[in-house]
Amino acid sequence: MSEENKPDAGGGQAPEQEIRAMVHQEIWQTLSPEQEGELAELAQEAAQEQGISLQNPLPDPEEKHDNKVLFQFFEWFLPDDGQHWDRLRDAAPKLKEMGVGGVWLPPFCKATGTNDTGYGIYDLYDLGEFDQRGSVRTKYGTKEQLKAAVEALHGQGLQVYMDAVLNHKAGADEAETFKVVKVSPENREQTISEPFDIQGWTRFTFPGRQGKYSKFQWNFQHFTAVNFDQNTGEMGIFRILGDNKGFSDQVSDEHGNFDYLMFADIDYRNADVIDETLRWGAWVVQEMNLDGMRMDAVKHIDHRFMEAFIRHVKLETGRPLFFVGEYWMPLHGELENYLHETEGMMALFDVALHYRFAQASHLGRDFDLRTMFHDTLIGRNALSCVTFVDNHDSQPGQALENWVQDWFKPLAYALILLRKDGYPCVFYGDYYGISGGNPIPGKGGALDPLLLARARYAYGEQHDYFDHANTVGWTRLGDAEHPGSGLACVLSNGEDGVKRMNMGGYAAHARFRDLTGNLPDIVQADGDGWADFRCRGGSVSVWVRE
Repeated sequence: MSEENKPDAGGGQAPEQEIRAMVHQEIWQTLSPEQEGELAELAQEAAQEQGISLQNPLPDPEEKHDNKVLFQFFEWFLPDDGQHWDRLRDAAPKLKEMGVGGVWLPPFCKATGTNDTGYGIYDLYDLGEFDQRGSVRTKYGTKEQLKAAVEALHGQGLQVYMDAVLNHKAGADEAETFKVVKVSPENREQTISEPFDIQGWTRFTFPGRQGKYSKFQWNFQHFTAVNFDQNTGEMGIFRILGDNKGFSDQVSDEHGNFDYLMFADIDYRNADVIDETLRWGAWVVQEMNLDGMRMDAVKHIDHRFMEAFIRHVKLETGRPLFFVGEYWMPLHGELENYLHETEGMMALFDVALHYRFAQASHLGRDFDLRTMFHDTLIGRNALSCVTFVDNHDSQPGQALENWVQDWFKPLAYALILLRKDGYPCVFYGDYYGISGGNPIPGKGGALDPLLLARARYAYGEQHDYFDHANTVGWTRLGDAEHPGSGLACVLSNGEDGVKRMNMGGYAAHARFRDLTGNLPDIVQADGDGWADFRCRGGSVSVWVRE
């Protein structure tokens, strides 16, 4: 690139400094193709100097090799008792025993109140330390309790990922008057009013924190839209007017433009907002000794900012952090497109596969199991894929409710835990149960054999036997690094099923037992390692060597 086209970054600066000088232009999409190329080279140079990768495949290959799983340690209706971090601390040895490699924590920044699950985010810097929004603690406990839990997890060799909520803010300290237009909820590109003044809750001063960690205060110029007019009591989507204001065009085009989701929507075209959020990202990773983040609601956030955020946090901290995004969309094509747009910097949850599980659980034997992985992310991009059965958003009573029926839960977990691809996530509500007005018992007893099978046996080559609409199976042939490994898994959504499968020459005349305990029989392979592996109707069996 020519000298006259280079950004004025004060020549001779380190790559990280030059990158920071270009970040606003990058997000505003004003970089020339030459500058974009230079930015990519600078970022790669800085990452190599620190021995980290900007790409975000599944966690550490060694961890993947040992079949670690991700555990989501919360559900929506946990009690508001401030003791959740203590429960997590105490659970650390059990999680290690289960084969967990990473723990996904709920949002631990101060929200609108202790009854808030954490997604009504108020102050990113208050981790349960300051008397704000009616308490010092969050729903889950204090900062001291949180640190003790993180230390306990690290003491067991587990990674810790925080749930980062960066799309919006809620619970403002003061209201302000500013000019807006009302837009259609069905098509946010459609204006349905003339400009007018509202009083919106957009002033965040954080009086309890008094400038500790950051003196930044938020006002209406830092947001794109709000959903409430204090003057009239009217609800709606009120887009804020002003210079260089408007929704990002680098978000999902659902509803015309899905930048706005809820509360006061953060404007990532504002330079001060960009700088403050990048600074916070590096701060919280270092403050809490984190190993990564689950990024909430990424389809509502400018993907250029998400790239800049991940790159900045990795380079600023020098840590090989793991990032996974929640892009709630059942269409695998849109998920793949987002992975491409963010240049492989984060993994995504396989929402498409979750929807397949839910569909299969409701259709029963009318669902063709041979098509389970069709049109899913795991079927097309396994190295950037976190698989799950259910989570806090899909559980009953939530806006995205799409619950996988209980009878199918063990089958679905077998499909993510015992196959070679993806980074499987176990949901707290599935393992320990769901609280609230309509409690659901946990299924830990049914999931433990599957977790044990993953930890000890699910290694080696995989051979699929997806040749029947209602009974499918696969084998893992084992490897030398895990003595005794190898398994045969068969499941049915109809009648009792049987699948003739091969376990390899090493298994000649070997005897197999069902690790789940669903069948008491012993199965013996022939001289070539073939055997008839069975399961009960609507069930799964996992066969390992006796």
